Amino acid sequence: MYPVHYFRIMDSCISDFESCLAISACGTCSNPGYVDCCERAAWTLCFSSVVDGPVLFTIHEMPYLDDQTFSLSTRDVGTQLTPNATQRTTLIVAGCYVIIIAILWHVPVLSWIIYPFKLLTVGFHEMSHAIAGILTCATIHSVELDPDEGGETRMSGGIPWITLPAGYLGSSLIGACLIACGFDTNASKIACLVLGAFFLFTLWWARKNWLTWALILGMSGLIVLFWLVADSVALRFFILFVGVMSDLYVLWDVIDDTIARKVNSSDASAFARICGCFPSQVWGVIWLIIAFMYFAAGIIVGLVVFKESSSEQKSQAEHFLPAPGSSGAMASAPLPGVLVTIAAAISWKLLSWL
Repeated sequence: MYPVHYFRIMDSCISDFESCLAISACGTCSNPGYVDCCERAAWTLCFSSVVDGPVLFTIHEMPYLDDQTFSLSTRDVGTQLTPNATQRTTLIVAGCYVIIIAILWHVPVLSWIIYPFKLLTVGFHEMSHAIAGILTCATIHSVELDPDEGGETRMSGGIPWITLPAGYLGSSLIGACLIACGFDTNASKIACLVLGAFFLFTLWWARKNWLTWALILGMSGLIVLFWLVADSVALRFFILFVGVMSDLYVLWDVIDDTIARKVNSSDASAFARICGCFPSQVWGVIWLIIAFMYFAAGIIVGLVVFKESSSEQKSQAEHFLPAPGSSGAMASAPLPGVLVTIAAAISWKLLSWL
């Protein structure tokens, strides 16, 4: 004899088979996809009579739960990875981004459209070097970008074994995080706050590198613009685009610099010299595999963590850092604090040059 399991459910849910499926034998299941653990409970609830108030049901003999543990776990994973309607839209948009970026990347006349985003991903690359340097007790002297889509982080000290691969791997990790955040509006807002902190550090280290300043100002303006459009829904797709762009840039740059051709000044070449065990092409392949894993992980995390529908996201976004003038904010509400902080830092820096 198996233990007796009790279920309590409101009248409005009794005739709803899908709601019945959301009740497990232990009384804690809240996901309609848990069909294995809810099947017997569902049929019992569906065929039970309706009475006033909450109903208490008793179910005996549930060997199905004990015999199908592995099947339940397998189906649970499959359910979590199955996209809902909102996630399918996000995946389709991300796929379109990949195609558009690939086309613009290889058409010289049109490549200028994504030129600022190429520089932004270079900024992520250099910022990753700098962060790794700080974590290994290095002194960061400057972070610079150049118009030829290159960059340089000058530091002294640190551990080269960590700081050299941090450029590619760090920027691909940033891209993966942005892709995951691109599945949810509020997560995209949080991502923007983190980007704002990155921007401040980059500006501090950029000194008088005008290109870096122009890039940060432009991207900050885009963030403000998309934050204000359609209750910040546009911001979600902007963050998704930046994430896809960052990961694709890492993949193509690693292939171009270390696999398709050997660039003696590349991070992989420098790492191969201090390591001495593999040529730069081998390290390029290893970094490429890791970057691709980050890309896939970003999509998987987005699918598993952010299951809210577009309407649910809109409702939640109205109460978390809402755009000024939106239904969830006062008309006089200020812009997000981090953007004001960036503006203040820029003003202070400009005044210090006068």
